[in-house]
Amino acid sequence: MNTPCPPNNAYAAAPHLDPKRLLGVRLVGVGRRWRKALDAQLAVEGLTDAAWTPLMHLLRLGDGISQTELATAIGLEGSSLVRLLDMLVAQGLIERKTPANDRRVKLVYLTPAGRQTAASIRQRVAAIEDALLADLDAQTAYAMLQALDRIEARIAAIHTKN
Repeated sequence: MNTPCPPNNAYAAAPHLDPKRLLGVRLVGVGRRWRKALDAQLAVEGLTDAAWTPLMHLLRLGDGISQTELATAIGLEGSSLVRLLDMLVAQGLIERKTPANDRRVKLVYLTPAGRQTAASIRQRVAAIEDALLADLDAQTAYAMLQALDRIEARIAAIHTKN
């Protein structure tokens, strides 16, 4: 059943369209533009996407996660992440350790310099996000997060089946 769009909505001119058919394309597009906006603002400070993304995930997830877990969190293939991590090791921002019980695994840790850099990036990203989300109240943001969690769970279930 098609639900009419509320007045003053950008889609009010096309009430015959099922909003669910619009969501996927919009999510992809907004995600790309969101990332582009962050990248542009952080590039002014000399921070590349390659550097700030793994650092932010490590700061959020905590030290000692495996490269595989970090790659999954970022949405990269493991081999692509290895090159990024090599660069961050060379810059002194992270270090890799091999646990004694499984020498195949590499655990990733922020160095003190990496932690400081990641905290600085987090502050800058928070300011950008505040500007991008200025008209959303906490309740709306929470509802959106819950919806995204449900979608993400369904995506994970599809990947598990394959």
